[in-house]
Amino acid sequence: MKLSFKYIIAAFVLSASTTSCSSFLDKEPISNFSGQGFYKKPADAQAGVNGIYNSLQSVFRINFAYWGEGRADNVTTRHSGDPFALQQNNLTPIINSARWDNFYTLISRANYAIKYIPTVFESEDSALRNQLLGQARGLRGLAFFYLTRIWGDVPIILEPYESIDQNLFVERNSQADVLKQAEEDLLFAAANCADNYTGDRNRVFLTKGAAYAFLTQLAMWEKQYDKAVGYADKVLDDSQFSLVSINDWNSIFNKGASSESIFEVGYNEVQTNSLRVLYALGSDSDYVPSSKFIASFEEGDLRKNLIYDVKEVQPRKIWKFFGVGFNDESPDPSGNNIVLTRLADIMLLKAEALSNLNQTDESLTLLNNIRRRAGLSIMDLEVAKNLYGDLTSAILHERSIELSFEGHRWFDLVRTGKAINTMNPLNGLSDEKNLVWPIHENALLRNPKLNQNEFYK
Repeated sequence: MKLSFKYIIAAFVLSASTTSCSSFLDKEPISNFSGQGFYKKPADAQAGVNGIYNSLQSVFRINFAYWGEGRADNVTTRHSGDPFALQQNNLTPIINSARWDNFYTLISRANYAIKYIPTVFESEDSALRNQLLGQARGLRGLAFFYLTRIWGDVPIILEPYESIDQNLFVERNSQADVLKQAEEDLLFAAANCADNYTGDRNRVFLTKGAAYAFLTQLAMWEKQYDKAVGYADKVLDDSQFSLVSINDWNSIFNKGASSESIFEVGYNEVQTNSLRVLYALGSDSDYVPSSKFIASFEEGDLRKNLIYDVKEVQPRKIWKFFGVGFNDESPDPSGNNIVLTRLADIMLLKAEALSNLNQTDESLTLLNNIRRRAGLSIMDLEVAKNLYGDLTSAILHERSIELSFEGHRWFDLVRTGKAINTMNPLNGLSDEKNLVWPIHENALLRNPKLNQNEFYK
C-alpha cells in the first residue's frame, strides 16, 4: 500500500495540467511520472514553467480575497461558509481557505522545473534557461511567502518526488526558515528573470521588477526597513512602471497590464476566477464594504466612487474591479486578471519603511504622490498626527483605501501589530496564536508528522 500510495502521489502532482491562463501558455500537459522523461527540449522547459503559472491561477482564484481581506475590517458579509467564518473569526480545520494543497502543487511543479530545466540546455549562459529558472524559483518563493504568512510554520519542500525511497511525510519548518527560503528564491528571480516580456506575457510572467516588489513586501513583513527601501528603489527606478491617472484607475483592474501594474495572475474567458462572486454581484456578493471602511474616507477622495456604488445607503457592490456603473448580476466567473502587486503598493511600503527609519520628508513625498492623484490635500507631519496619530498610521490608512479589496489589508494589520486592536471590537480576536489559519484536516490526515497550529488544537 505504501509503495502504491507514493507512486500515486508523485504521479498526481506531476500530471496536473499545464493548460494556459492565456493562449501563450497553451502547451501539452505534463503527464509523465518522470520529470526527466518529459524535459527533453527547451519547449518542454517552457511548458513546465507554464504549468507553474497554471497552479498560480488555482491558488489565487478566490482565496486571494479570503486570505487578504476576509478577516480584516474593510469588508462585511451575509454569506455562510468561509466569508462568514472569517468575518466572525470562527476558523476551523474544515474551511476551504485552510487548504494549502494548491500551493504545494505549485511548489511541486516548480521543483521539477528547477531540477530538469538545466538538462535541456547545452549552455549555462542561455538567456532562456536562466529566465525560466528565475521564474520557477520566483514563483516557488512567492508560494512560500504566502504559506508562512497564512499558516506560520510550514514544510519546505525543495526536491520533486521521484523515488519510493524519498520521505513523503515531512515536518514543518520555522517561519524564519521559510521566509529565508522565499527570499533566496526571489533574489534568484530578481537576478535571472527578464526585465519585461513582449505582448500578453508582460505583467503575467515574473520579471525582475516583480521579484523586487515581492522582496519589498517580504522585507516589510520582517520589519527589515533598510532592505525594504533598497528593494523598493529597484522597482521605482524601473521606467516601465508609472502611476496611471485617476481617470484610468479602474483600468488597472478591468483591463489589466497597465503601466502601474507590476505582477498579475492571468485569467481569461476559459481560465476564470471568482472576482464577480467575491465582490460584484449587487444582490448577493461574498463581500461588501463595511460601515467602518465607508466612514474612513476623507472628504473629496476621488477614489470613493471608483471603488463601490455610493448611491446605495447600504452598498452591496464593489465595482472597483469592473468599472463604475458595473451592473451585471450574473454569477458567471470572471476573466479579469488579479493584480497581486502594483506601483502604489510599493510606493506606500517604501513610505512606511522610511517613516520607521525617521526619514519623514521622503516618506511624505511618496505618500502625497498617492494622495494627490486621489484629489486629496497634501499632508504634512502635523496633519498626519492630527488625523491618524502618527505618519506610519497615516500611511497604513492610505494603503487601506488605495489598495482596498486587493488582498493586502489583513497582512498589513498582522505585520504592523494592529490586527488584534482593530478586530477585537468587531469579532473578539484577542490571541496572537489566532492570527494564523488552522491546518486543514485533510493535510493532517495525510501526513502524521504535521501538528495542528496551537490555537486550533
